[in-house]
Amino acid sequence: MFIWCDFCSPIFGINNLEDVIVPNKRALITGATGLLGRAVFKEFKDNNWHVVGCGYSRARPRFERVDLLDAAAVKALVQDFKPHVIVHCAAERRPDIVENQPETATMLNVGASANLAKEAAEIGAFLLYISSDYVFDGRNPPYREDAAPNPLNHYGKTKLEGERAVLRNNEGAAVLRVPVLYGEVEKVEESAVTIMFDKVQFSNKSANMDHLQQRFPTYVKDVAVVCHQLTEKKLQDPSIKGIYHWSGNEQMTKYEIACAMADAFNLPSSHLRPITDEPVGATPRPQNPQLSCARLEQLGIGQRTPFRVGIRESLWPFLVDKRWRQTVFH
Repeated sequence: MFIWCDFCSPIFGINNLEDVIVPNKRALITGATGLLGRAVFKEFKDNNWHVVGCGYSRARPRFERVDLLDAAAVKALVQDFKPHVIVHCAAERRPDIVENQPETATMLNVGASANLAKEAAEIGAFLLYISSDYVFDGRNPPYREDAAPNPLNHYGKTKLEGERAVLRNNEGAAVLRVPVLYGEVEKVEESAVTIMFDKVQFSNKSANMDHLQQRFPTYVKDVAVVCHQLTEKKLQDPSIKGIYHWSGNEQMTKYEIACAMADAFNLPSSHLRPITDEPVGATPRPQNPQLSCARLEQLGIGQRTPFRVGIRESLWPFLVDKRWRQTVFH
């Protein structure tokens, strides 16, 4: 089933609307220029949804440039497009930045989320708020969806406050907590996982890597699939709401992640040095915030790409040594 939609014209540069039909299911993705947002946008689009993405500092011609702190602009976008789902990926996600700019981060992670929840409720849209494993202190894993949160840093606190604001303002909304993410980055610095790649491939210099804190690197394509599957389930079953978890299932320290990257690209790893000392002066992070994903698994929802497969797909464009590229891919 298809409908005509004038809204797509200014966004997608379509001038001849007589030749255009678009799918009747509409999704609005915030933070669509970011690592996760790009993957979620593509997943919904590939599954025959009419998708509008919005961004701010990195907005491109195909995305709407919207300041999520501008309540009037957000209302206009939601009322005009009337999405069936809003996947709220936009956030200040860098813990060190949040510690240094707490007021700005709180406005985006909490205030803007509360406002989106209200706007979604007003038009009957499903709001899916992307949260973080940093709502937990990492001392007693694995964490079920109903486990008591205890964030150690301001980033975790703002994400937890954002969860509560969303669920308070929209009783049909859902929260999806995810761990550290990686995927097809625009630059290696875009992800806390991929940023390690330069240290891996430039083996002429030894590199110290944390071998204490446990992480569960998760592929954004898998999270995007979960967002789409959960939304489709919600359209059939209104009882889909509340808190859900999704995570990769390969437990690794940063040192082990770096070694896995080296292995994926057949690169040497002897220059990588495991460090088990507690980091001094750094923003506190949970020791092991492993998420139990039972609620989604019981619904038959989920996808997990092996880390070595996902990291090859993500980082091969940044591989410097062409000989290794030929070894791995040909």
